[in-house]
Formats: sequence, C-alpha cells, structure tokens
Amino acid sequence: MITVASLRKTYGTRTAVDDLTFDVAAGRVTGFVGPNGAGKSTTMRMMVGLTRPDSGSVRYDGTPYTSLRRPARVVGSVLDARCMHPGRTARNHLRATAALSGIARSRVEAVLAEVGMESAADQRAGGFSLGMRQRLALAGALLGEPQVLLLDEPSNGLDPDGIRWLRTYLSDFADKGGSVFVSSHLIGELAMFADDLVVVGAGRLLAAESVAAITAGNEVTVVVQTAQPQQQVELERHLAQAGLAVASDGPRLKVRNSSRSAVSAIAFAHGIAVLELSETTRSLEDSLLDLTAATAEFASA
Repeated sequence: MITVASLRKTYGTRTAVDDLTFDVAAGRVTGFVGPNGAGKSTTMRMMVGLTRPDSGSVRYDGTPYTSLRRPARVVGSVLDARCMHPGRTARNHLRATAALSGIARSRVEAVLAEVGMESAADQRAGGFSLGMRQRLALAGALLGEPQVLLLDEPSNGLDPDGIRWLRTYLSDFADKGGSVFVSSHLIGELAMFADDLVVVGAGRLLAAESVAAITAGNEVTVVVQTAQPQQQVELERHLAQAGLAVASDGPRLKVRNSSRSAVSAIAFAHGIAVLELSETTRSLEDSLLDLTAATAEFASA
C-alpha cells in the first residue's frame, strides 16, 4: 500500500502539487492521469525522493521512501527512460545498477530475459530506440524484485506488440500482489488494464476511484436499423410508448439509456425485422476530459 498524504510542492509563485492525498492499493494497477502541467511528474519524483515536498508525506506500508533500508527491494521506478549511459551495453548498465543497490549480479540475466532483451544485451544503450530504452529502464526497475512499480509514461516508444506485452506484464505483476502506479496519456490503452485511477488537474486531486466507478454514469445509446423505412416509423412509436428516449438519425434510430435486449424485445413483440442493433457508450477518455476540462493549462482552440 502506498499512502500519499497532503503532498504539496511550489516553485516560486507556481504551485505544482496542491494538497494531494490518495492511496495506491496492493494487487491493483492504478493509473495516474491528468492534462499536461497537472503535476504528475512532480508527484512521482516526490514519491521516490528525487524532489523534496514542501509539506506532506509518501509512505510505503507506513515507511517513508527515504527511510527504507533497501529501497530497490520495495520500489522499482522508471521516471525517465533516457537515464542510462549511452556508451554502456544493456548488460553493463544493469550490472552497474545492481552493484549500486547491493543486488546479486545473477539478477541481471534474469531481468534481461524478463523484458525480452537477451539478444540486445551486449549492444550499447546509445544505439537503442526509445522503445528499447523503455524495456531496459524497466529491467533496471525489476532488479530488486520490488513490491511496487512506479512508471512514468512507460509505453512511450513501444510498438503495438510491446504495448500489449507491457499491459500483460503489469497486470500479471499486480495479480501476484504487487502495486503498480503508472502515468499515461494513452487513456484508451490504460482503460484496458487499469483497475483504479488517480486523476489530477492543476496539481489538485480531481478523483481517486475505480475505473468502473468513473465510467458508471456514462450514458448508453442503442443504435437500431430496421429492414423497411415504414418499420422504422412504427418502431420509433413503440419505443416512445414504452417510455424510452428515441430519436431518428437518418436510416437509424438512437435510443438513450436503454439496452439492446430491451429494444430487441420491443421490435420482436411487434414483428419488426431489425438489420442492425448495437450499443455504444462514452469512453473513459470522454469521462476524464470532462473531469479535467476546467483545469487544463494547455488546451487547443
């Protein structure tokens, strides 16, 4: 369990993080989202002692990061995928990282295999693509077999196969009891594997809930198309008589806050043939844009 309590950080007259409080549960993937300039990176730096907060605290099972006896055994973090010497090979980078943290050298080969980098182990990091650097940085975070993974935009530069691999890996890590705290601007991707979300804007907490809770109020729309135009008119009348909010949209009808089964039952009861019957809802991205709209510092016209 990670507990962030009343965290605050200012730079001159600018408040980057403002009284931020939230928890990150064990055994779950928690997404950390918000617009550019919302304070995500500053928060994550404070969570691993790279930036000192003006006030507030971050604790891992009750212990501040700076008081952890062997931090690499508790927290594995990737805040910048470029933080490696370009002249070192992947293997030597990991060996140096392991030595600094008092970790056995044998873990180097294990994590290279874990992130799929065995074939590139003796290549210099300076020649790696951003996606390969992301894998190497994650390997470094995994050296200490940590209980927590703290990752800032880990899918940047990964190809589709790499993104799917990362999604599966982080879900498996959480399923084994680990805590995953990951920031991302790829909301559609995050929606596929995150359990919870911490949403921030202008340095303040906007929401800290499960993905299901955030999207629970999203309106569902059923789209239906009949075989004949006259049947569309009939179906629209029957749907309205059933108390459903229905509107014509060209050759289709749109029924708000209903379900495919309810619309299908009405059509069947009146002998109306249906060519199309689908259900749509607002996405998680739509929900988050609504939450953060008022706090977006950089917004397009």
